Amino acid sequence: MDRRKFLKTAGVGAVASAVFTTNLYAKTRKTLKICLSWPKTLPIMGEGIYYFANRVKELTDGALKIKIYGANELVPALGVFDACSKGLIDGFHSGPYYWKGKNPAFSLFTAYPFGMVADEMQGWLDFAGGMELWRELYAKYNLIPFKGGNTGNQMGGWFRKPIKSLGDLRGLKMRIPGLGGEVMAALGVKPVNIPGGELYTALERGVIDATEWVGPALDIKMGFYKVAKYYYSGWHEPGTNLELTFNKRKFERLPKEFKAAIEVAANDMNARMLAQFQYKNGIALKKIMQGEYGVKLCEFPEDVNEAAKKAIKRILEENANKSKDFAMVYENIQKYFPDTRKWSDVGMKWFLDVRDTDFKYDNC
Repeated sequence: MDRRKFLKTAGVGAVASAVFTTNLYAKTRKTLKICLSWPKTLPIMGEGIYYFANRVKELTDGALKIKIYGANELVPALGVFDACSKGLIDGFHSGPYYWKGKNPAFSLFTAYPFGMVADEMQGWLDFAGGMELWRELYAKYNLIPFKGGNTGNQMGGWFRKPIKSLGDLRGLKMRIPGLGGEVMAALGVKPVNIPGGELYTALERGVIDATEWVGPALDIKMGFYKVAKYYYSGWHEPGTNLELTFNKRKFERLPKEFKAAIEVAANDMNARMLAQFQYKNGIALKKIMQGEYGVKLCEFPEDVNEAAKKAIKRILEENANKSKDFAMVYENIQKYFPDTRKWSDVGMKWFLDVRDTDFKYDNC
């Protein structure tokens, strides 16, 4: 082969490829507005959406850009669902259980007490029909959801006073959303749903007696330890799935290359966020255990745990009886969950039980 002829031909091919790529994205340049249900400066979750935006920009050679608005900058923190449904914004980053008032089934796409951990949730969404059901139900509101990150297991919350028995919960006002809030209500708690940016003030002023948020990394950043010294392990959200949701009609009008970039970037963000939570929570927990914040690490007493297990079974059944959508989604979960839970018990739980640990809860 003539080497000079080959190099010349290859060079022309490379130029043609570059021109094709440039022309492809030159046809359409778009900026999408995405609003958050939390401050855009929030570590991990806020970082995650910026990571998504940068990935989209990279994958589309800058043709598709994402403009990010924090909670209350463009629409209220918990107004993003309606704003996106109406087309006032292009997308939002939030949690499906915030919208359970619109459809109780939405809670199941986030987490429920004693339910799926992160790996199990991902398996359900990707391979057992969870994502298809989620998109089917959101389509009724002109929305299309993508996985928006997973926090892993969340802590049970910050309390001003220790919980020594089930009776200590009765009458407490606690910020806790979703099915976890319904369980707490069954135990005598008065659950309220307050946006993240307002939680510290509400706890400090005594508007609420307790709050859950996420885990050590974000909770310490929120400063809850300054006004509530009892930090409880949790069972209400064992693998919390977040959402990156778009206006369906607007999304469907995007070029296929933009759609693919959004899905790839969302999956990247989803995996990265779970890994970052694992990393940052470990660092924050170490500081708590070293006494840096004067916090007591506690676990709920057995009567609370047993009452909560009974309550969630009843609540799931009641919701399924009231809502066809809830029943449909829960039935799908029940076809999947027993087998994957058994594998988690045989594989991971057994290993964790035998792995050496010197951890002990404080005397609360």
